[in-house]
Amino acid sequence: MLVVPYTDLPVSAARFRELALGWAARFRCCAYYTSNDLAYPYGGFQSMLAVRHTPAVAPSSLAELRSWLRQPAMAPRCGMLSYELKNEIEPLLNSGHPDGLEWPALHFFEAETWLRFLSESLEIHGPATVLADILSTPLTDTAPNVPTVRPRMPKEDYLRAVENIQEDILNGEVYELNLCQEFYAEQVQLESVALFQRLNAASPTPFAGFYKWEDRYLLCASPERFLRREGATLLSQPIKGTIRRGNTAKTDAQQRHTLLHDEKERAENLMIVDLVRNDLARVAETGTVQVPELFGLYPFRHVWQMISSVQAQARPGTDVVDTLLAAFPMGSMTGAPKIRAMQLIEQYERTRRGLYSGSIGYVLPNGDFDFNVVIRSLQYRQNTGYLSFQVGSAITYDSVPEREYEECLLKAQAMLDVLGAVID
Repeated sequence: MLVVPYTDLPVSAARFRELALGWAARFRCCAYYTSNDLAYPYGGFQSMLAVRHTPAVAPSSLAELRSWLRQPAMAPRCGMLSYELKNEIEPLLNSGHPDGLEWPALHFFEAETWLRFLSESLEIHGPATVLADILSTPLTDTAPNVPTVRPRMPKEDYLRAVENIQEDILNGEVYELNLCQEFYAEQVQLESVALFQRLNAASPTPFAGFYKWEDRYLLCASPERFLRREGATLLSQPIKGTIRRGNTAKTDAQQRHTLLHDEKERAENLMIVDLVRNDLARVAETGTVQVPELFGLYPFRHVWQMISSVQAQARPGTDVVDTLLAAFPMGSMTGAPKIRAMQLIEQYERTRRGLYSGSIGYVLPNGDFDFNVVIRSLQYRQNTGYLSFQVGSAITYDSVPEREYEECLLKAQAMLDVLGAVID
C-alpha cells in the first residue's frame, strides 16, 4: 500500500479523482463510490475506486454469491444488484418487458487494484506504476449530443396507470405502489466518464457512483442508502417525500415546511418505514429494530427529501445474502405489501427496470458492506448506443395523477440538464 498526501500530488485532489476515474474506465470492470463529502446522517459511501481486468469466476446468483463471499479476500468486493434479482428471491415474480441494457441479475468482482480517498491523503493498493499511469491519463470533456429522449410510457398512459393503481388500492390490492417510467435514446455516442462528472457536479449526492461491466455503464447520483452493515449493526435509510427547493431562503424554508407537514408524504414514508422494519426483523436479534429518525428532512441541490433511518442488530451468523433475501428489493422502490406491489409493477410499467431501483455497493474483507438505491441515474450501453434513465413516484389513494407526473419530471431534471436534452 502506498499513502500519498494530496499536497504531494502535482494536481488538485479533485482533478486527481477525475484522472483516476478516466484511468479506471479503461478496465473491463470498475466501480467508483463517493459521498461527495456531504454531511449525511450516519455518513455516506466510503470514497473508493476499484478495478479488475483479469477475467475471474464471478457469481451469477445469490447462492453463488454466498459461496464466493465466504472465500477469504484481501480486497473489497464490488458489485451491482439488478431489480430483476427479485425473480430469484420470490418465485411468484417474473420480468417480461423489453430491456435495452441487459445487465446481469447480479455482478460482483474482487478488486485487483483499488484506491481509497481519505480526507487528507490517498491510499493506493496496487502496482507501483498506478500513480504515474493515472497522472498520465488523457481526459476528454466532449459535451453530450442527445437533443431528445423519448418516454417509454406517454403521459396520458402514465396518468391512466395512476388512476388504475388507485382502483387497486381501493380494492385492497396494495396500500402504496411505486410507479416508474423510462426515458431513452438510441444510437447515442457518449463519453461516459465526462458525463458522470457533469452529473455529479450538477447533482452531488452521498451515494453517487460509477459502475462499468464490459460495455455497460451506470452513472449514478443517488441520495439514498439501501442497506449498510458495520459490525453487527444494520442500517437502512428509505426516502419517501420530495419537493422542489425554493429560489430564495424564504421560499426554500416554506418548501421545507410544506414537505414536513404534507400528510400524504408522511403517510408514504411511514408505510415504507414499517415495511423496512419488518424486512430487517427477519435477520435481526429480537427487539433490536429501532427507528432513530423518522421524517428527517435533508436538502439536496434540486430537492428536499424526507428520509427516515431504521437500525437493527443482526443475528449471529447472518451474512450479506441472508440480509438481501430479507430486504431486497428495497421497499421505497416497490410499495406495500411488497410482493403484490411488484406483481402490479410488472402489469403497469412498460420496460424492465434492470439496474434502476437495484443497487451498487461494496463488501469489505471484514464482512461490512454498504449498498445504495440506484435512482437519479443514467445507464448506457456503449456497443449499441442505448441510453436510458428512469424516474418514479409513490402512488397512494390520495395521489393526484398530474402531481405524480410532475414529481417524475422534477426527478428527471438533473439528467435532462446534463444531457442537454428535452423530452420528445
